[in-house]
Amino acid sequence: MALKSKVIRPKEFRYRGYTLEQLKEMPLEELAKLLPARERRKIKRGFNEQEEKLLRKLKKKDAVRTHCRDMVVLPEMVGKVMFVHNGKDFVRVEIKPEMIGHRLGEFALTRRFEKHSGPGVGATRSSKYVPLK
Repeated sequence: MALKSKVIRPKEFRYRGYTLEQLKEMPLEELAKLLPARERRKIKRGFNEQEEKLLRKLKKKDAVRTHCRDMVVLPEMVGKVMFVHNGKDFVRVEIKPEMIGHRLGEFALTRRFEKHSGPGVGATRSSKYVPLK
């Protein structure tokens, strides 16, 4: 008896049971029903001028710079590159299907992780104390 080898295919992306193509064809009101409450409310209230301008730019270009950190990631943005401002500079964010329903600001962190080293010059004796396990 010969063993059958399984062909492992990448799993097709689905958001709440819908494929990416179905999400792109869906009207904004239908898409809003699938999103979490906060994002649904934002879409229901409408986009402001800056967000409308961002959507228009995305239709023309593949890479766009923006300060709109509170913009909800929509299916039409998937595959585009966005440079989201983090307060100091623009962070490159490549929009993937898994990001749908999140905000752009979630992918451009505003606080840098700072790893502290040993005590510096002029540190007191008590601050140099490191307990051993």
